[in-house]
Amino acid sequence: MSDSNQFKLVGIMGMPVFQSRSPVMHNYWIKKYNLKGAYGHFPVQIENVEAAVRGLSALGITGCNITQPHKLMAMKLMDQLSPMAQRIGAINCIVVQPDGSLHGFNNDGFGYIQSLKDVKPTWRADDGPIVVLGSGGAARAVVISLLDQGAKEIRLINRTRAKADELASVDTSVVKTYNWDERHAALEGAALLVNTTNQGMYGQPPLEIKLDALPKTAMVSDLIYIPLETPLLAAARERGNLTVNGLGMLLNQGIPAFEAWFGVKPEITEDLRNAILATF
Repeated sequence: MSDSNQFKLVGIMGMPVFQSRSPVMHNYWIKKYNLKGAYGHFPVQIENVEAAVRGLSALGITGCNITQPHKLMAMKLMDQLSPMAQRIGAINCIVVQPDGSLHGFNNDGFGYIQSLKDVKPTWRADDGPIVVLGSGGAARAVVISLLDQGAKEIRLINRTRAKADELASVDTSVVKTYNWDERHAALEGAALLVNTTNQGMYGQPPLEIKLDALPKTAMVSDLIYIPLETPLLAAARERGNLTVNGLGMLLNQGIPAFEAWFGVKPEITEDLRNAILATF
């Protein structure tokens, strides 16, 4: 358990960052477990990331989440990385140690896998082929976590084929790359479709993909949670596919971060979900 007499300040660092609902989640938990602390937004321009990250310890800040576009740069400033963060090549969580050193973690993959299991407890990564759209940091976390869960075939599709090939190198026996214009046909026989791009996010154009070839038994997952139902998820739901938005990933990745900062393992409840939904 944490020292109940110590006020702990944590937050989320990124740019832009004020759209994040992480403060709602963590401040809900802080209040629920009667802890002394607060979680806020840390808007940091790209040129100030090093100064901000190195200043965490000096300011007495307990830690923070890292969101785009700072996940790669922040990782390079860590004194120690978790094995998963090393494999993914990016961090989403910093924990300041008692000696002031900075430890980096990546809980995105854990959060993503659990979000699927929350919606479909019987889900398995080896249920069939998995199509992943995008090859950025989020895609890397998803692909590596799917591999760890036993995925047998991952079809990776990105606008820039070379970036997809780079990510596929983690396991070319399982991860196969396709050109962007092959994305529609690549859905044939898939058991899971994952969108890790920002297409469909608030302020971004919708993802252009035809779902005709996708089996109606497949799950369709979008890492975006603003809006809660992207055009992709709406189209999938209308044709009968089970859909998973990005809110579950946000909630689940927050559990290990909160526990690392406060020494309390929090629970995801309907009250918490409703508190976040009330902000939309």
